[in-house]
Amino acid sequence: MSAKKLFIQTLGCAMNVRDSEHIIAELTQKEDYSLTEDIKEADLILINTCSVREKPVHKLFSEVGGFEKAKKPGAKIGVCGCTASHLGEEIFRRAPYVDFVLGARNISKITQAMKTPKFMGVDIGYDESEFSFADFRNSPYKSYINISIGCDKHCTYCIVPHTRGDEISIPFELIYNEAKKAVEKGAKEIFLLGQNVNNYGKRFRNAHKKMDFSDLLNALSEIENLRRIRFTSPHPLHMDDKFLHTFAHNKKICKAMHMPLQSGSNAILKAMKRGYSREWYLDRALKLRELCKDVSISTDIIVAFPGESERDFEDTMGMMEEVRFEQIFSFKYSKRPLTKAATMPDQIDEKTAAARLSALQKRHGEILDEIVKKQENKVFEVLFDELRSGGAVAGRTDNNFLVQVEGSEEKLGLMRSVKITNARRMVLYGEIV
Repeated sequence: MSAKKLFIQTLGCAMNVRDSEHIIAELTQKEDYSLTEDIKEADLILINTCSVREKPVHKLFSEVGGFEKAKKPGAKIGVCGCTASHLGEEIFRRAPYVDFVLGARNISKITQAMKTPKFMGVDIGYDESEFSFADFRNSPYKSYINISIGCDKHCTYCIVPHTRGDEISIPFELIYNEAKKAVEKGAKEIFLLGQNVNNYGKRFRNAHKKMDFSDLLNALSEIENLRRIRFTSPHPLHMDDKFLHTFAHNKKICKAMHMPLQSGSNAILKAMKRGYSREWYLDRALKLRELCKDVSISTDIIVAFPGESERDFEDTMGMMEEVRFEQIFSFKYSKRPLTKAATMPDQIDEKTAAARLSALQKRHGEILDEIVKKQENKVFEVLFDELRSGGAVAGRTDNNFLVQVEGSEEKLGLMRSVKITNARRMVLYGEIV
């Protein structure tokens, strides 16, 4: 008898991707489901949502409306993730055909949810830190691993503490065993996930041996046949010297650091409740470049936060000039429910916000052109994990540049030295040497 079919769509960050992998693992290994990309044959249709910005929330309701029209008779629809956490009952009101709602902190309840009419699990205080999920990974070559859940920072623009709850660390033994198992099954790279990964060890559910993020990185690097360790997102506030030296000197840690700046203005950073100054951030970034010559630094930037003056915006532009980020994720400020910034005075008009975002992105594009041009004729170690059209494969360098070469499936999962022959903003093209 054929297995029941599961269709799942994931919106949002790497943590949402990992949550979807947990859902897939629970349903395929415990409930006899198999994955399908054809929504019309699915017995269970899930959308795993993001609520960090407004656009994905709007997309949720248009998507589930389409699911309702496309699904076969008897198929169930579930809404999971961060938007499920903060909208809860409103989802049933706006989309009454939805069968269950499962928040980001309640993923382990998926089998109960799908069997219970109008189930709603949105408790952000629910603790899954010691739950052993079944095993599933989208890629056989790399493995996402949660090391903490939740966030205690309460930045004034951010809804995450209201959707994922307070921060709690996952026990080392669970992380280590999951990483070791992934490597034994062929993974070359592990990707550690948390809202503030470098605050690891602050709080556990039960008593555990004292361990900070640097200790965790060093312990995981001892796993035999593990080639690479990546992580996201560290918080600038917790970038002490021990962490920066561990990052620079541990050879298994990939030399790509995501440092969310958000703003280059001290006044705006204070209003955002980020906990650090532009001077602290710049000191950490420049110290990182001093310790690790090949590091690439990426960041998040919000323009037009309430009260942002032209001078504040120029401070952000100035920070970009000083750090010269290899990658930026930049957005206009978006009002989010349950956040303090949503009710702040001096909201910035759309025209000004759009102009500032355009100016920021234009200048970063110019900086990036200068950076990528310098990559030509360099040789990088690349882990190939993506098959591309036109007889090509792609993968990432240690410092996170995307590289494409000619090749086919037999190169997937291999690490090879590649000489860059043609450097573009989004992709470095090269030849295996």
